[in-house]
Amino acid sequence: MLVRPQLAENIGSVARAMANGGLFHLRLVAPRDGWPQDRAWRTASGADPILDAAQVFPDVPSAVADCHRVFATCPRPRSHRHPDPHRPRRGRGPARDQWPGPPHPPCSSGRSARGSENDDVACADTLVRYPLNPEHMSLNLAQAVMILAYEWWTAAEPTPPRQLQTNETHVATKGELEGFLGRLVAELDAAGFLDNLPKRPGMVRNLRHWFGARRGDRAESCAPCTAW
Repeated sequence: MLVRPQLAENIGSVARAMANGGLFHLRLVAPRDGWPQDRAWRTASGADPILDAAQVFPDVPSAVADCHRVFATCPRPRSHRHPDPHRPRRGRGPARDQWPGPPHPPCSSGRSARGSENDDVACADTLVRYPLNPEHMSLNLAQAVMILAYEWWTAAEPTPPRQLQTNETHVATKGELEGFLGRLVAELDAAGFLDNLPKRPGMVRNLRHWFGARRGDRAESCAPCTAW
């Protein structure tokens, strides 16, 4: 939901950001230049269906009348009382899980120049503030929406953050890793690499930590150390 957006190009860029994050219902509150505006479609980069279906409302209360929970971006403290603002990542999971059904809980972004007004923010259940550089916290509408859209999408994104690709083998067991390290140390001894006896225990320990943290696969751990 964009509250009194000023430029058609900004609205189109917001639609583009929304599509990236799987958000497809755009609400416009009192757009300054009216709606529709052809220039918005030029910056939507294919997110035309979002603009085609955009709804226009005269004020924030009417725009959120059918909603169950409303989040509002808030770049600076306001005079009215309200719980401490959430960071975008803090509330992304509950936001997806707690609403009873469509439409999604709206995320409100204020005007490009000054952000949300007090009366607009008062309609929100939760404030959201981005933890950015306090010396420069200036975002345009599309950037602000992109942050929320990204957090919304990744809250349900199933890909694990890190995954070891072992192809047709398996992760090395401790025994296989120990055998590899034994052969490696023997080859390093034969090559004279570990001749500094005072430092040898620490060097061997560092090798053990490095290969242990790396979690190699069986093919690597069982390979001969002739390359050394």
